[in-house]
Amino acid sequence: MLFGLDGVEVGLIIVFLCLFGGIISGFPVAFAIGGAGIIAFGIIAALDSAGVLIHQAIDTGSAAYRALQAQGVPGIDITTFRYPELPRIEVALFPGGWETAMDRNLSFIVNRMNERVIAGASIETLLAVLMFVMMGIVLERSKIANDLLTTMARVFGPLPGGLAVSVVVVGAFLAASTGIVGATVVTMGLLSLPTMLRAGYSPQLATGVIAASGTLGQIIPPSIVIVLLGTMAGDLYASGQEVRAQTAGCSDALTFLGRAAVVSVGTLFQAAILPGLLLAFLYAAYAFGFALANPSKAPAIQLTEGSGQIITRSEATRWFLFVPVALIGGFLMLSQMNLIGSQDMTVDSFSDAGRSATLRTNVSAQCQASMIALHGQERWDEAVTEQAAIAEAGGVAQARALTAEEREAARLAREKSRAPVGTGVAVLLLLAALTLTTARGLAPMAEHRPVWIGLAGVALGLTVDALFIGPLMSPGVSLLWLGLPFAMIIYAVWAAMPMLTQNDILRVVFPPLVLVVAVLGSILGGITNPTPAAALGAGGALLLAAYRRLEDEQRNSRIITGASFALVVMLLVGVNFDLRLGLGTTTTEQIIAFWVAMAAYSFTMFGILYACWVLWRSAVLTSVVRETAKITSMVFAILIGSQILNLVLISFGGEHYIQSFLRSFDNELTAFLIVMLVLFILGFVLDFLEIIYIVVPIVGPVIYGGTFDPSWVTIMITVNLQTSFLTPPFGFALFYLRGVAPKEVTTRHIYTGVMPFVGIQMATLLLLYLAPWIVTIVPRLLG
Repeated sequence: MLFGLDGVEVGLIIVFLCLFGGIISGFPVAFAIGGAGIIAFGIIAALDSAGVLIHQAIDTGSAAYRALQAQGVPGIDITTFRYPELPRIEVALFPGGWETAMDRNLSFIVNRMNERVIAGASIETLLAVLMFVMMGIVLERSKIANDLLTTMARVFGPLPGGLAVSVVVVGAFLAASTGIVGATVVTMGLLSLPTMLRAGYSPQLATGVIAASGTLGQIIPPSIVIVLLGTMAGDLYASGQEVRAQTAGCSDALTFLGRAAVVSVGTLFQAAILPGLLLAFLYAAYAFGFALANPSKAPAIQLTEGSGQIITRSEATRWFLFVPVALIGGFLMLSQMNLIGSQDMTVDSFSDAGRSATLRTNVSAQCQASMIALHGQERWDEAVTEQAAIAEAGGVAQARALTAEEREAARLAREKSRAPVGTGVAVLLLLAALTLTTARGLAPMAEHRPVWIGLAGVALGLTVDALFIGPLMSPGVSLLWLGLPFAMIIYAVWAAMPMLTQNDILRVVFPPLVLVVAVLGSILGGITNPTPAAALGAGGALLLAAYRRLEDEQRNSRIITGASFALVVMLLVGVNFDLRLGLGTTTTEQIIAFWVAMAAYSFTMFGILYACWVLWRSAVLTSVVRETAKITSMVFAILIGSQILNLVLISFGGEHYIQSFLRSFDNELTAFLIVMLVLFILGFVLDFLEIIYIVVPIVGPVIYGGTFDPSWVTIMITVNLQTSFLTPPFGFALFYLRGVAPKEVTTRHIYTGVMPFVGIQMATLLLLYLAPWIVTIVPRLLG
């Protein structure tokens, strides 16, 4: 054996040295990874052919090995790490020769490219990366960060450390808008760092808060890191749980777990909300506490620029606190009283099928023992009782077609229990009321007659819906009944727009906030998956950026405004009307709704194309497309290169060796902590893309194949990678900030300034470990 090491160990060292050498060579990382795999395979093949690399494999024909199998030890656990005394035999690293291994690698590469890059199940989710990247770059180019920083500085500036707190707030907002760490750090470094230094802020606090806030894009949805990890986590969790189930003696993971082993990107977005907001809150709390302890290093500042309206404290309390709480509380109370609810009168044509037992009980003795150990004896006994009752009843009841009388009885029962006011109408009226009352509070000196007309329209709309609109009334007739109230509301909202735009916070924050809420809300609410939501975000970002550009040029922006309005109309018509012409009896109402939706869609597309022309004319679209293509190409090139490197590891048993080492620990937490430490160290020298595509597929089957919640595992990895972005001396965010910082800010300032935030990151990791419900509670509530 070479240097007294096993051939597989030498092979791993060769792969690591080739990868490290390729990265530090300055060659593009995407190509260096694939090249490192090819060079490493050539070196290993040459040494193997020369008989230098020898693998000490366990002798599976020995009596000791058969004795362990007879004791019920799974083959996956019989490794040299757990049983070093087992007899060994010397075999070549490539038993069939390196030629066979190369042929197999080439065929695997073709298959993997087809599965993961060209036509696999995850390709649709990967398309979301393209559109989220484009959304982020467009918003960055639209100078939204500049306006946000200026506006938030006015809000938080009078507080101790207010500028630092405003940087955290804007960082969290940009994280939800762009999700690109480098762009956020550079943008805020250019815009806010000089201002903070001129205001007398400590360079350490200023640089630390900018670098830390910029990395929030790693964790706050829609995070590109979570999208990429999510596409892999689902496969790794499913395959890991299948191995776990088979090791437990069960046929599949569904039998063993009692549920499907699935995790989606949408679930991971839900899981990341609280940890992301928690980190942002801790950053802001540290900045505020630092300012209280060191007022000279983070002084309060006053930026004077107002709307000209005098808002007293009592007015602000009434219209910004009491009225919104009353409106939202009233809505929730009426919903609980079933005065507001669904108007859906759809009745199933078939009866409900009977429920099967909560657990499968027709399993082997080994699987039964494993399931009892996992679920507990009480739940197993309940499942056995349920299965006995089902068997006594002649099996699970099958769904059957309901008779006309049964369907009519079900419809009458549903109609009798319906709420008087529909949820959709109530939500629209609530939003209108909140908009109008906010306008009243922001402009106490303006003419308020339109506001009262709009609020009267809200009350009239509720009355009409409750008294005159029934659940079986067609959408078109319902719209006619609500025509007058809606006309009053539209007139009032249009008249209130000047009152709203007088406020800088609403004028600057509201448009991108609506875009973020629409994108995340559609994903978190289960309305759609990340890819269509990303497309909505990209289109909305183009409209928003074009609107900003036209406003800066003092040109007419009615086309952009009209396209945004048409988009809302298209969505409302699509939700409330059946647009499937030719399916059954087509009514005049459907035809009108179809053409209204088509007209709205056409004008929306025209508006997006017009927005592209505006941005192209101002040289913004060209740079956006170029940067989007560059980043997306890099992601897919790294994906391809990492597949080559992974296949090289698999070919000589490197992946199996690493997984066997991690599985050798009796406590899976130990293996998980080792993986987290390795990821943290690799984060110094590798970007998150390389770690996701190279390291996670190797260790994933082990860390996702245990008892840990897959969402928790993924979020812990994400926060860990975010920490490595900040850690001196190799944190990527530090280099981004160093490149744009003024000369008076030294590297030492940046390193010392970021250390408290690294401590916050580590404390957050510990908190997520001690309280995993922070990660899992939102998916459970929304699920």
